[in-house]
Amino acid sequence: MAHLFIFGLGYTARHIAQQLWLAGWKSNGTGSRGDIAFDNRTAVLRALDKATHILSSVPPDRKTGADPVLSSFGNELQGRDLFYLSSTGVYGDTGGAWVDESTPTILQTGSGRRNSRAEADSSWLELGARVFRLPGIYGPGRSAFDRIRENKARRIDIPDHVFSRVHVHDIASAVAVATYRLAPPGAYNLGDDLPAPGNEVTEHACRLLGVKPPPLETLKEANLSEMARGFYSESRRVANGKAKRVLGWKLRYPTYVEGLAALL
Repeated sequence: MAHLFIFGLGYTARHIAQQLWLAGWKSNGTGSRGDIAFDNRTAVLRALDKATHILSSVPPDRKTGADPVLSSFGNELQGRDLFYLSSTGVYGDTGGAWVDESTPTILQTGSGRRNSRAEADSSWLELGARVFRLPGIYGPGRSAFDRIRENKARRIDIPDHVFSRVHVHDIASAVAVATYRLAPPGAYNLGDDLPAPGNEVTEHACRLLGVKPPPLETLKEANLSEMARGFYSESRRVANGKAKRVLGWKLRYPTYVEGLAALL
């Protein structure tokens, strides 16, 4: 029986495991919802021996920049069927221009704020993994609706700032297809069909809820965290054509309009 072992069984990886479970797969892993402690090396190695496929959703360590999975188990992953959840942040800021899998990453250009993520992305590709580059992720319990209801929604006045996003269900369906068909190793962008400003999404969600949108703020007035300021310093549109061509990926939620409607 096909068996997926997951390093980092969190929000997105849990949806992937559910998709595979519906197809008769078994899965287990480390992380907040996993059954094995990452630092229990014996238990992890035992699980890896039973696994037919291996997925990591673990980001690089914020302090050291190292990928914990590769640092601890890199030798054991050689020659395995590997899948890795990366980020479209590896492309850096393109001023709103489109990027695809042939676009140089910040590791290749030598500029950008997420070199550790780009380094991990490159290392997994060298191991022969299927690397899924993800933009902003939304879904049940993690959407503009939740931010509005928790009074955490913001509208930042940054002209021409645009980014891509994708519903967690569509991530799960793409990764599931890639595992079923054992897709060719390489990078795959998983953004939806309509990159858009964050303010546009927030305003649409407010209309659906029948509430007034939050006030428009300047970047200075917003007093954002360093991580949030970094997000607003980058603008790009992510093309998804390769995933559609190679994986036969079909989006259930091609834009945030369909995605928010379903969540509501």
